[in-house]
Amino acid sequence: MFKVTKVIHFCYGHRLLHYEGKCRHLHGHNAKVELELSSSTLDRRGMVVDFSEVKEKLQTWIDSAWDHKLLLNAEDSLIPQLKALREPFVTLETNPTAETLARFIFEQARKLGFPITQVRFWETPTSFATYCE
Repeated sequence: MFKVTKVIHFCYGHRLLHYEGKCRHLHGHNAKVELELSSSTLDRRGMVVDFSEVKEKLQTWIDSAWDHKLLLNAEDSLIPQLKALREPFVTLETNPTAETLARFIFEQARKLGFPITQVRFWETPTSFATYCE
């Protein structure tokens, strides 16, 4: 099995509903995403996937969809105020935890046709969540 890893960095803000700790308040993170791509064979170029293709497709998606935006649970009471202020935000059906964001990126990579096997989502330099199937 051949495996390659592409790292993507982006910034986002969030808060967690139904949570008693500090993360119930709005705050931001400098995220690091490690994408593991795997294949039992290499393409005609001798690659699992071209890193520049991952950057072109998946990093571009992350940059446009999530970078410098608030990621919020769709039930968040802050949404009407953000709409009124025309502030950028994205709603998710769940809390925007490292775990759910890792899964969402995994699913997006798969939709884009990448041979994704694992996503490691670093919320801080010392804490990460991993999603794989």
